[in-house]
Amino acid sequence: MTDPITTIAGIGPATAEGFARAGIRDAQTLRAMGAHEGYRAWLRAGNPTHFIGYYALVMTLQGRPSNDCRGAEKVALRAAFDTLKSEVAAEAAGFAPQGGRPSAARGGRAVAGDGAPAPLPPGAAHDLGRLRLEAALDEIGLGLRR
Repeated sequence: MTDPITTIAGIGPATAEGFARAGIRDAQTLRAMGAHEGYRAWLRAGNPTHFIGYYALVMTLQGRPSNDCRGAEKVALRAAFDTLKSEVAAEAAGFAPQGGRPSAARGGRAVAGDGAPAPLPPGAAHDLGRLRLEAALDEIGLGLRR
Protein backbone atom coordinates (compact mmCIF):
# COMPACT_ATOMS: atom_id res chain seq x y z
CA MET A 1 0.00 0.00 0.00
CA THR A 2 1.27 3.46 -0.85
CA ASP A 3 0.91 6.53 1.34
CA PRO A 4 -0.58 9.69 -0.16
CA ILE A 5 2.03 12.31 -0.97
CA THR A 6 0.27 14.62 1.50
CA THR A 7 1.61 12.46 4.35
CA ILE A 8 4.94 14.23 3.77
CA ALA A 9 5.09 17.30 6.02
CA GLY A 10 4.56 20.54 4.15
CA ILE A 11 2.88 18.97 1.13
CA GLY A 12 -0.73 20.05 0.97
CA PRO A 13 -3.39 19.61 -1.71
CA ALA A 14 -2.03 22.25 -4.12
CA THR A 15 1.51 20.89 -4.00
CA ALA A 16 0.16 17.36 -4.31
CA GLU A 17 -1.63 18.41 -7.51
CA GLY A 18 1.63 19.80 -8.88
CA PHE A 19 3.46 16.56 -8.12
CA ALA A 20 0.59 14.58 -9.68
CA ARG A 21 1.09 16.58 -12.90
CA ALA A 22 4.72 15.49 -12.66
CA GLY A 23 3.67 11.84 -12.32
CA ILE A 24 4.51 11.61 -8.61
CA ARG A 25 1.38 10.52 -6.78
CA ASP A 26 2.60 8.92 -3.58
CA ALA A 27 5.07 9.55 -0.78
CA GLN A 28 7.17 6.47 -1.54
CA THR A 29 7.82 7.57 -5.11
CA LEU A 30 8.95 11.03 -4.04
CA ARG A 31 11.17 9.66 -1.27
CA ALA A 32 12.72 7.15 -3.69
CA MET A 33 13.44 9.90 -6.24
CA GLY A 34 14.83 12.29 -3.67
CA ALA A 35 14.20 16.00 -3.44
CA HIS A 36 16.43 17.06 -6.34
CA GLU A 37 15.02 14.65 -8.93
CA GLY A 38 11.51 15.11 -7.56
CA TYR A 39 11.84 18.85 -8.08
CA ARG A 40 13.24 18.22 -11.57
CA ALA A 41 10.04 16.32 -12.39
CA TRP A 42 8.05 19.19 -10.79
CA LEU A 43 9.72 21.69 -13.13
CA ARG A 44 9.40 19.49 -16.21
CA ALA A 45 5.65 19.36 -15.56
CA GLY A 46 5.52 23.14 -15.91
CA ASN A 47 4.91 23.87 -12.25
CA PRO A 48 6.10 27.20 -10.83
CA THR A 49 9.64 27.35 -9.53
CA HIS A 50 10.68 28.82 -6.22
CA PHE A 51 13.84 28.32 -4.20
CA ILE A 52 12.01 28.14 -0.87
CA GLY A 53 9.88 25.26 -2.15
CA TYR A 54 13.00 23.45 -3.30
CA TYR A 55 14.97 23.77 -0.08
CA ALA A 56 11.88 23.08 2.05
CA LEU A 57 11.44 19.81 0.14
CA VAL A 58 15.12 18.93 0.67
CA MET A 59 14.86 19.61 4.39
CA THR A 60 11.52 17.79 4.75
CA LEU A 61 12.78 14.63 3.05
CA GLN A 62 15.78 14.73 5.42
CA GLY A 63 13.38 14.94 8.36
CA ARG A 64 14.52 18.46 9.24
CA PRO A 65 12.58 21.71 9.65
CA SER A 66 13.01 24.10 6.73
CA ASN A 67 14.39 26.82 9.00
CA ASP A 68 17.31 24.50 9.73
CA CYS A 69 18.81 25.39 6.34
CA ARG A 70 21.42 28.13 6.86
CA GLY A 71 24.84 29.36 5.86
CA ALA A 72 26.98 27.30 3.54
CA GLU A 73 24.34 24.60 3.26
CA LYS A 74 21.79 27.12 1.99
CA VAL A 75 24.32 28.58 -0.44
CA ALA A 76 25.04 25.09 -1.79
CA LEU A 77 21.33 24.34 -2.12
CA ARG A 78 20.85 27.62 -3.98
CA ALA A 79 23.60 26.66 -6.43
CA ALA A 80 22.01 23.23 -6.94
CA PHE A 81 18.60 24.86 -7.46
CA ASP A 82 19.93 27.37 -10.01
CA THR A 83 21.71 24.61 -11.89
CA LEU A 84 18.55 22.50 -11.88
CA LYS A 85 16.48 25.39 -13.25
CA SER A 86 19.02 25.99 -16.01
CA GLU A 87 19.17 22.29 -16.91
CA VAL A 88 15.39 21.99 -17.17
CA ALA A 89 15.14 25.20 -19.21
CA ALA A 90 17.90 24.01 -21.54
CA GLU A 91 16.25 20.62 -21.86
CA ALA A 92 12.91 22.24 -22.71
CA ALA A 93 14.64 24.38 -25.34
CA GLY A 94 16.26 21.30 -26.87
CA PHE A 95 19.81 21.86 -25.62
CA ALA A 96 20.25 18.91 -23.27
CA PRO A 97 19.21 15.26 -23.24
CA GLN A 98 16.57 14.03 -20.79
CA GLY A 99 18.27 13.82 -17.41
CA GLY A 100 19.65 17.31 -17.65
CA ARG A 101 23.36 16.60 -18.06
CA PRO A 102 24.45 18.10 -21.38
CA SER A 103 27.49 16.67 -23.05
CA ALA A 104 30.51 18.95 -22.80
CA ALA A 105 31.73 17.56 -26.12
CA ARG A 106 28.80 19.20 -27.87
CA GLY A 107 28.54 22.29 -25.73
CA GLY A 108 25.33 21.15 -24.08
CA ARG A 109 23.33 21.70 -27.26
CA ALA A 110 21.19 19.28 -29.18
CA VAL A 111 23.06 17.64 -32.03
CA ALA A 112 21.81 17.22 -35.59
CA GLY A 113 22.20 13.92 -37.42
CA ASP A 114 25.58 14.99 -38.83
CA GLY A 115 26.98 15.71 -35.35
CA ALA A 116 26.80 19.49 -35.72
CA PRO A 117 24.98 21.50 -33.08
CA ALA A 118 21.31 21.91 -33.94
CA PRO A 119 20.20 25.48 -34.62
CA LEU A 120 18.75 27.42 -31.72
CA PRO A 121 14.96 27.58 -31.66
CA PRO A 122 13.56 31.12 -32.00
CA GLY A 123 13.89 33.03 -28.74
CA ALA A 124 15.90 30.28 -27.03
CA ALA A 125 19.14 32.27 -26.80
CA HIS A 126 17.26 35.13 -25.17
CA ASP A 127 15.57 32.76 -22.69
CA LEU A 128 18.85 31.11 -21.73
CA GLY A 129 20.55 34.48 -21.40
CA ARG A 130 17.76 35.68 -19.14
CA LEU A 131 18.05 32.53 -17.00
CA ARG A 132 21.79 33.07 -16.66
CA LEU A 133 21.26 36.73 -15.75
CA GLU A 134 18.61 35.83 -13.15
CA ALA A 135 20.89 33.19 -11.61
CA ALA A 136 23.82 35.63 -11.45
CA LEU A 137 21.68 38.36 -9.89
CA ASP A 138 20.22 35.88 -7.40
CA GLU A 139 23.74 34.76 -6.51
CA ILE A 140 24.75 38.26 -5.48
CA GLY A 141 21.43 38.95 -3.76
CA LEU A 142 19.91 41.21 -6.39
CA GLY A 143 17.18 38.90 -7.70
CA LEU A 144 14.76 40.39 -10.21
CA ARG A 145 11.52 41.66 -8.73
CA ARG A 146 8.41 40.16 -10.28
